Amino acid sequence: MSLTRRDFARNSAITGAGVVLAGSVGALATAPNALASAETESVGEEVSAPHGGVGYGPLVPDPDGILALPAGFKYRIITYSGRTKLESGEFTPSNHDGTATFDGPRGAVLLVNNHELKGPRADWKYPVPLTEGLVYDPAAAGGCTVVEVRHDKVAEWVGIAGTSTNCAGGNTPWGTWLTCEETEDKAGQNGMTKDHGYVFEVDPEDHRANRAPKPIKALGRYAHEAVVVDPKRGHLYLTEDAAGPNGLLYRWTPPEHFHHGRGRLRTLADDAGVLQAFKCFDSGGKYVDDLSRATKAGTVYGVDWVDVPDRDARATSVRKQFTAGQVTRARKLEGMWWGDGGTYIVSSYAREESPVQHDGQVWFYDPKRRTLTLKVLLGVNPGPSRGGPDADGAFDGPDNITVSPYGGLVIAEDGEGVQHLFGATDGGRTYPIARNELNIGTEEEPGYSEFTGVTFSPDGRTLFANIQEPGIMLAITGPWKRQRRG
Repeated sequence: MSLTRRDFARNSAITGAGVVLAGSVGALATAPNALASAETESVGEEVSAPHGGVGYGPLVPDPDGILALPAGFKYRIITYSGRTKLESGEFTPSNHDGTATFDGPRGAVLLVNNHELKGPRADWKYPVPLTEGLVYDPAAAGGCTVVEVRHDKVAEWVGIAGTSTNCAGGNTPWGTWLTCEETEDKAGQNGMTKDHGYVFEVDPEDHRANRAPKPIKALGRYAHEAVVVDPKRGHLYLTEDAAGPNGLLYRWTPPEHFHHGRGRLRTLADDAGVLQAFKCFDSGGKYVDDLSRATKAGTVYGVDWVDVPDRDARATSVRKQFTAGQVTRARKLEGMWWGDGGTYIVSSYAREESPVQHDGQVWFYDPKRRTLTLKVLLGVNPGPSRGGPDADGAFDGPDNITVSPYGGLVIAEDGEGVQHLFGATDGGRTYPIARNELNIGTEEEPGYSEFTGVTFSPDGRTLFANIQEPGIMLAITGPWKRQRRG
């Protein structure tokens, strides 16, 4: 059933502040460059305020030049592209991206790690090895590896190969990984021999289940970024990282009588279920053309869903199949994570291609109420951060995201200058967790790669994250604590 603009406006009028203030409005408006609602602290208060029990204190520089952490925390390198090796003898592939953890055998932790490698294999020094039986397109460089961590021992092997630009992805309630191709290359383009822009399922435990990879065409062919599964309703939500025009948020509804489970998605017909794109409107019933229109944390939009005409984009990219007024768009729709009965969704930034500029948004979609609430809004930074203590508060460019077992969110930064992992409490405070100190630029013009794949171990004791270039998986441990609302 559609949630019409009239319904949403009527509900808003009836419940008043109850609708507008749902889900701790402004709860995660961030600083120091946040565009916060009146309920949040000012920029000056946030920057100058003492630690006050939120976060873990200042970051301590790393003598090894890898990762700055708060006092009492430590890290361990799990994989390192070009240094560590797979069980088959090849080097760990580069460009680590989306990652999830799973309970492994005999107390081990299993991780599935995307490798965002676009285009032909010859373009990359460390592509994902073409392991027999696990290859989709032998021309493509990307894929996933599975990493097993048991105490001090680490093993790594290929989960899928021959895919392209494997970006954020997402885990499933039944214990598998959905890896997403952030590309629209067709066979014959960019050296590819098969069409790309699909989602594939990878089983971290069952090697046999990953043989003869098959794209889940029912989920559409476009520049996929991330995916989450609604464990109650069975819907899948997917983000598209694209521009010209800006990308879309999608919902896939399974066909009647379909039951999710390991390997079930790959049994679907190419046109199974219904793929739709979102359309938002405000409490007054006015259509919203782009999520950048929201300039206050706490903004709530109603959401309707519009059928995708041609999900496999045979002639026209999916996002270009809609005319003005049919759907809502957003720049750099990135990471997603299911939690709190809905999904958190990131828009990394908006620039001249969007109606309003910002340096990052995090939204929360409530499927029961069919509302989208702006939880985090980062205003445009005045300039790139280039190190120093002040940089540990100037967060921008949120990307991968996870819900913390200690409250709030942990967000991987892909912004200007230095890069961070940072936390956002439920009460509106941000705090640094880690800073990338690996300079891949020069002394005169330093450069720092983005963080990716932020995710906690199943027991919540270890935070895993990647430095995308050159490709390093890290395990962070320390005195984690429940975060105050702030």
